[in-house]
Amino acid sequence: MLALSNEQQAFFVGFRSLFFRFAVLFGSGFLLFLAGTLEKSLNNIQGAWTITLGFAAILFILLSIYHRLILPKPPSDIPNTSATNETVPFWTVIKSYFQKEKIGAILAFILLYRLGEAMFVTLAPLFLVDTIEAGGLGLSTDTVGIVNGTFGVISLIVGGILGGITITRYGLKKCLLPMALAMNLPNLFYVYMAYTKPPLALIYLLVSLEQFGYGLGFTGFTVYLLYICQGQYKTSHYAISTGFMALGLLLPGAISGAIQKQMGYPLFFIFGLLLTLPGIISIFFIPLEDNVK
Repeated sequence: MLALSNEQQAFFVGFRSLFFRFAVLFGSGFLLFLAGTLEKSLNNIQGAWTITLGFAAILFILLSIYHRLILPKPPSDIPNTSATNETVPFWTVIKSYFQKEKIGAILAFILLYRLGEAMFVTLAPLFLVDTIEAGGLGLSTDTVGIVNGTFGVISLIVGGILGGITITRYGLKKCLLPMALAMNLPNLFYVYMAYTKPPLALIYLLVSLEQFGYGLGFTGFTVYLLYICQGQYKTSHYAISTGFMALGLLLPGAISGAIQKQMGYPLFFIFGLLLTLPGIISIFFIPLEDNVK
């Protein structure tokens, strides 16, 4: 991605986001559906999950081999062959990253943009399968696999690709705030489902809309990470940015379960919805040129 022009990045980042999220949904959707189906046919939970995880491991190995042999490398991805063959000091790269314009606002944006999602992403699948008595929707394992792995994936594909096309046409500055809203406002659907326990057909629709919004919002976020990493050491700077992104997901996700136990699902989802506000507000303070595409 870093080897592409800004316009190419904006267009293809939708596909990158698509397959990044598809990998997550593959684990929470298709593999759950497969395990649930095997549970019913084999009447053996341990055996069903052994087969499912074994299949995932084999697939991962095959894809790793494919990536190693087939994927192209950009011309800039070559070893340092300069006459001096000097290695850039580690702290020089770190220092140059933290010397970026408005680095405080940038870090706040990276850490906070997905704060609400970090709370939802861990508990949403559990909410779907948890019993009605515990506040969940009481769906079966294979039904959750269909919800996330079929309807969710299709919606995510459309949202991710449409997000890339939209940024290419209108520019990131005009699109970032609407895309952030598109990613976070559908979390209201979980508040609604927690209170009303809607029928299955409506659950399909609401989860699909949530995934569509996520595809839009994550595309805008990824394009901005690429935007701030232009120039010298861009690969290292992008790695640092994605590290902060992971930190912004890890810490809230680690405590989300404990918070949900104290609050219950309805109040937890409301709390998660409120946590989306800091990330949206941070957009108004980050550096972003008008012509970024």
